[in-house]
Amino acid sequence: MIAFSDKHRSSQIEIMDNLDFQGEEMKNLLKDLKTVNKWLGGNSITIDGLQKILKNHSKNNSITLLDIGCGDGELLRKCSDFGMMNNFNFKCIGLDFNENILKVAKMQSKNYPNISFEKVDVFLNKESIPNCDIALFTLFLHHFSNEKIENLLKTILKKVDIGLIINDLQRNKHAFNLFKIISKLFLKTETAAHDGLVSIARGFKKSELESISKKIPNQQSTIHWCWAYRYQWILKKNV
Repeated sequence: MIAFSDKHRSSQIEIMDNLDFQGEEMKNLLKDLKTVNKWLGGNSITIDGLQKILKNHSKNNSITLLDIGCGDGELLRKCSDFGMMNNFNFKCIGLDFNENILKVAKMQSKNYPNISFEKVDVFLNKESIPNCDIALFTLFLHHFSNEKIENLLKTILKKVDIGLIINDLQRNKHAFNLFKIISKLFLKTETAAHDGLVSIARGFKKSELESISKKIPNQQSTIHWCWAYRYQWILKKNV
């Protein structure tokens, strides 16, 4: 039974957080996640954040994007396509600690010479996190406690020149119940159905993001609600 609380973020664990997760179940789960993202416009929230944060940025210089918790690299491929269409010279680096998913990411990104991937635990190997212009977190932070999130964002902010773009879930009862219906009708894997509900229960209220933001120095923060039950949180580094 997956519990939902309006007052507190859940501490339940997602099946996909198991680093041994691989094989056909993993491949089918990745397909389910793409389906959900396509319906709910997930990646477009991050791309919109890129447009905002780069609004007055010169297109003459290379821009390094760092996708933390990159999964199969789909977001970086979308970013690369966006960059080409808008005359940005993006160098894209994906970080993940699941070797099995990184193998899929490398294979699916073989036609993108500007995308590379590295196996890095961003909590244990901070010195291995590359410097970049913009760091991306898409459906990543909800996996962790508020304390871990705060410490990670402080670390990453020191590594970036421009800022951070965060795309994550609102903890909302309507979203929780809606996902129950969607998963029964359209998702093929029990893992996706389970992890989707856990993710929503681990999501955020706006006040919680604002509370974390106040503890992170040297940045200006904006938080916008987006369909479907997501937040776009941009932390622009003070220069």
